Amino acid sequence: MVKVSTGIGCGIISHGTLHRGADGAAGDIGHVRVAGADETICECGNHGCLEAVASSRAIASRLRAEGLPVRTALDVVKLAQSGEPRVLREVRAAGQRIGEVLAALVIFYNPDTILIGGGLAELGNELLAAIRGVIYERALPLATRRLTIRATSLGRLSGVSGAAVLARQHALSSQAVFRWVTGLSPLEESFA
Repeated sequence: MVKVSTGIGCGIISHGTLHRGADGAAGDIGHVRVAGADETICECGNHGCLEAVASSRAIASRLRAEGLPVRTALDVVKLAQSGEPRVLREVRAAGQRIGEVLAALVIFYNPDTILIGGGLAELGNELLAAIRGVIYERALPLATRRLTIRATSLGRLSGVSGAAVLARQHALSSQAVFRWVTGLSPLEESFA
């Protein structure tokens, strides 16, 4: 699951389990360095991060410099859907950059599905075609023969929906239920 909006990140889910990594940083693909963007400074302080060149924030910034009234991912989506050529150019370029990073992940992890969510996922094929093109060009056929790449139906709500599911799973986990039964709520435990 890849969220593309003001930031870019992904959740790696295998056999129903979200992989968080050793320190909870797994999936932070927005800070993978992309070729040709060395002069672009990211909010994290590094240069050339995917998020700094392909997020809706980065696209909006470049479009504002061209004189277009763009501030948010929704503005980018609306102008792209209206057929504004400068916006479509930026969206396709962002999709190609995202595809570069995802192609490496496909080679590494060999997933069967990549879901694209977040504000820019509402662009559908304008973004997906660019992502797919790079992935299928760069990843070996063995890694892509069963790969499905599609937008989630949740669009810009995908991040919030995922957070709600994780909160529910945590609240109803066996450890949380045990703490409630024994009289110590998870909230009380976090302050204990």
